[in-house]
Amino acid sequence: MTTDYSSGSGDVSKSLELLWGMQQRPTRGPKPGLTLERIVAAAIEVADADGLAALSMRRVAAHLGVGTMSLYRYVPGKGELLDLMLDRVAGPVDPVDPDAVDEPVGWREALEEMARGIWQMCLDHPWYPLVDQVRPLLGPNNIAGMDQLIRRLQPTGLPDRQLVLMVSVVDGFVTTVARSHVNAMQAEQRTGISEEEFWEAQEPVLVKMMETGRYPTLAAMDEDTFTFTYEDIFAFGLKTILDGLAVYVEGSAPTTG
Repeated sequence: MTTDYSSGSGDVSKSLELLWGMQQRPTRGPKPGLTLERIVAAAIEVADADGLAALSMRRVAAHLGVGTMSLYRYVPGKGELLDLMLDRVAGPVDPVDPDAVDEPVGWREALEEMARGIWQMCLDHPWYPLVDQVRPLLGPNNIAGMDQLIRRLQPTGLPDRQLVLMVSVVDGFVTTVARSHVNAMQAEQRTGISEEEFWEAQEPVLVKMMETGRYPTLAAMDEDTFTFTYEDIFAFGLKTILDGLAVYVEGSAPTTG
């Protein structure tokens, strides 16, 4: 799926400086109390409420009750602002307790926790899965989250590359299903036609086609075959992927002799 919104669409160097706190602070002119943190939080609130199409420097400034130009003292533009938003909703990650580092945590539980966290994040911020992140900018929250997750997967004994591949498979699956779920919800809001009404409108034609005998396999299927939801796809797919990874992990675990 292509999208009009992508990470790294602004000045990558500027985005990285802002993400990692390497930029110089504005020295004159801003309204007292205005900060980069407040700007990012306001942008997320705008996108949560009205989607990415409503996101603009002018709209964020109005949400904050300041002039548009005052925002440019903190962030160059919407592209860089989107990069900051993506990292912000991914965290913050709780710091690791040094005394708890060696506590055993199952790799499956770690990946399932990650998956459910991504799913919930996509529901809380429905614009998130609609952003093309094929070239992600790695900010502090994303890096911290990955660091902790890989630490929890290392007891499998698998090479680092395989650990990252496991994470990528689960992340890609969850984000894809969440994107479809969000698109379905937005289609209902946009058209005023519910998912049930959409399929009911097709039912008379489909019934006639099934009665022709040209599609015997589909015609013989149970009536409730297609009654699953995107939540069902998420739950079924996640369990199936983790079951498959379990076979891989167990078959690849180093042996001791």
